[in-house]
Amino acid sequence: MNDATNAIASNNIHITSMIFFLLFVTTYGAHLSEGAFVASKTSSKSSTCRCTQSVSTNNFLIANEAGDLKKRTMPLTHNCCRDHASIFFKSQQLMSSLENFVSGEEGDGDMATSSASRRRFMKSLGITAATSLAQVQTSSATITDPKTGIAYPSEGEIETSIPSSWDDADNPFESLGRDAFARLDSSPDTFFYTDPRFVEHVDSNTVQSMTSYLSDGGWALRPGDEVLDLCSSWTSHIDGTAKEKLGLKRISGLGMNAEELKANTVLTDWVVKDLNTNEATLPYEDSSFDVVLCQLSIDYLTHPLEVMKEVGRVLRPGGRVVILFSNRLFIQKAVGLWTGADDVDHAYTVASYLHYSNGGFESIKAQDLSTRKGKGKDRPVVGDPLYAVTAIRSSKST
Repeated sequence: MNDATNAIASNNIHITSMIFFLLFVTTYGAHLSEGAFVASKTSSKSSTCRCTQSVSTNNFLIANEAGDLKKRTMPLTHNCCRDHASIFFKSQQLMSSLENFVSGEEGDGDMATSSASRRRFMKSLGITAATSLAQVQTSSATITDPKTGIAYPSEGEIETSIPSSWDDADNPFESLGRDAFARLDSSPDTFFYTDPRFVEHVDSNTVQSMTSYLSDGGWALRPGDEVLDLCSSWTSHIDGTAKEKLGLKRISGLGMNAEELKANTVLTDWVVKDLNTNEATLPYEDSSFDVVLCQLSIDYLTHPLEVMKEVGRVLRPGGRVVILFSNRLFIQKAVGLWTGADDVDHAYTVASYLHYSNGGFESIKAQDLSTRKGKGKDRPVVGDPLYAVTAIRSSKST
């Protein structure tokens, strides 16, 4: 009798959980598919998710493309996502855990570390990446916005996050399991990007900073360049007049949505390709481009080393790669290695992608392009932050 009662109670809990999940999908599904970022109508602070704070590791029920519910263990940033808790469904003690999550109870394990320990941190992740990421690597020199609680690097810290010399025998990715590149939503990206999103992924001030950085004829784009815009969309943030002024011979776009790519007026050609498959190859000949851009997308790549090696292949010797990123993202599609780290970690991670990809990159550097106000080293960031990691394709064969 007890077994039967328990079975009925278990089924009721399961049915209740399913109803709760379906109600959420019905209520918020369209909002999530059309929004520029993961968002919840219950958010009290912001409609965007900025994942730069500490995390706790939890189990979640995530729907795949077929609609089946799967349990996933992934790191979850607690600060901003506490305001978006209705997006996630814990598989254990669904309601009580969610209430604790919303009320602000946080996982332990917070720790501080200097930029010099980034490599040791990444290497320590190993096969249990999701668990290790719960031990948050917060920057030793940060500025916290008193209104939002978001932490930003102090000026100059992004630049010093990249080592002056690399130890090839200390490759952190050799000990990483695929867990490090797992995501909350493991369904195919072709499903997520079915509908076009004609929105910017950062605020207008940061969009202008990106456009100026790429279009002013400085380091990024030079006269006569042939350009590949990797993970492209409806905009490449290349000013139309700059395209003509610099005489850019070719701007090729590779992205996930045909409608977005068709709307990108600076592209001379484009192709739809999902790089998050086992075929992370670029459909271009060797030494085809002078520069490769990757804007606000590096955090979504599940095979970043393979993709960066391909970037090295299609670049001409002496060619340049420019990777731009912020702290805003679709959290369900970002890899675990990214969501469990701060902006300084992100810069080091991107640089590590380049160095350890065997793509033949040298002169790897990082730059903080964020707009700041006030005076002194601890000037706060205005709007969304912006960072660049750049490198040069070596003239030596790899």
